Amino acid sequence: MPITIADVAARAGVSKTTVSRVLNGKGELDASTVERVRHVIDELGYVPSARAVSLARGRTGVIGMLVPSLTWPWIGEVIQGAVDVVESGEFGVMLFTCNQGDQSMRRFASQVNAKAFDGLLVIEPDGTLDYITELHTNGLPVVLIDDRESRPGFASVATTNRAGGRQVAHHLLEIGRRHPVVVTGNPGFGCVTERLEGFTDVFEQAGIPLPAEAVLEGDFSIESGHAAVAGALARGVEFDSVFAHNDLSAAGALQALREAGIAVPGDVAVVGFDDVEFTALTEPPLTTVRQPLRELGATAARMLTAHLGGEALPTEPVVIPTDFVIRGSTAPKS
Repeated sequence: MPITIADVAARAGVSKTTVSRVLNGKGELDASTVERVRHVIDELGYVPSARAVSLARGRTGVIGMLVPSLTWPWIGEVIQGAVDVVESGEFGVMLFTCNQGDQSMRRFASQVNAKAFDGLLVIEPDGTLDYITELHTNGLPVVLIDDRESRPGFASVATTNRAGGRQVAHHLLEIGRRHPVVVTGNPGFGCVTERLEGFTDVFEQAGIPLPAEAVLEGDFSIESGHAAVAGALARGVEFDSVFAHNDLSAAGALQALREAGIAVPGDVAVVGFDDVEFTALTEPPLTTVRQPLRELGATAARMLTAHLGGEALPTEPVVIPTDFVIRGSTAPKS
C-alpha cells in the first residue's frame, strides 16, 4: 500500500494539516515539529503528489489553451509554438476545443471553476470573447492570439493583416495584374476586413478601384474558393488574378481555374494567405502571405509564463509582421 499523508501524520503525532504545512512551507510551526515531520517523511519514504503540493501553494503548473477547432490548417502551428515554450519551462498544457459548441464550453467552464490551470491562451472561438473578457476581469491571466482584430482590453498577440493585403496588391501590380478578384473569408472576422482594405487601398492609390463584382464572399474553405471563382467565370467576370484570404480557398481557386482550362500563372495569377504546409505542394506552388504562426503561439506563451513569474503583461497588442513568399502561382502575363 502506498504511504499517505495520514500515515505520516499518525507516525509523527500531528494532524494532516500540519504535515501539509511542512510540505508547503506555510504557517508558523515549531522547529522541532518541522524536524520530526521531515524525519518521518524520510523514514517512511513518503512522496507527496506534485499536483497536491502545487494546488496547496495556489498554483497548478498548468497553462490552459482554448481554440475553436484542430481542423483549421494553421491552428497546429500556433499550438506547437505555444507548447514548445510552455513545456520548456515549469508548466504543462491543457488544451480545450469548441468542436461541440456549448457542450464544449460547459466542460471548459467547469475546469475554470475548478481552477485547473494558472493562466489561459486563447484563439477566440465564435461568440466567446465576452466570457473570456469576464474571466480576465475576475483575475485569470489571459493572452489572446488574435486572428479577428478583436483588440480586447487585455494582453494579445496579432499579426499585420492589413499590411499583408497591401503586400499582395503591390506584388500583383508589379507583375502587371490590374484586374483582380478577391475571395474573402468569413465576414465576421476582423482580419477579413483588414486584408481586404489593405488590398483595395493599394489598387485605389494606383487609380484602379475594385468594382463590387470583384469581391467574392467565401468562408476560408476549399469549397468556397472553388465556388467563388467558378461562379465568377460563369458570370463572365474578367480577371487576371485572384487574391484568396487563406490558402485553402486559394487551393479551391486553383482547382476551378484548372477545370476551366485557364493557365496559372500565365492567364491568371493566384495568391493565398497563411503559408500553411501544403502551399509549396500545390500545382503550381502557391504564392502567399506568410503569417508567423508558430511565433504567434510562442510569443503569447512567453508573455503568459513571464507574467506568472511576476512580470506585468503588456497593455498594448504585440504585433508580429507578415512576410511575402513568391512561388510559381504568380508571374507576369504570358
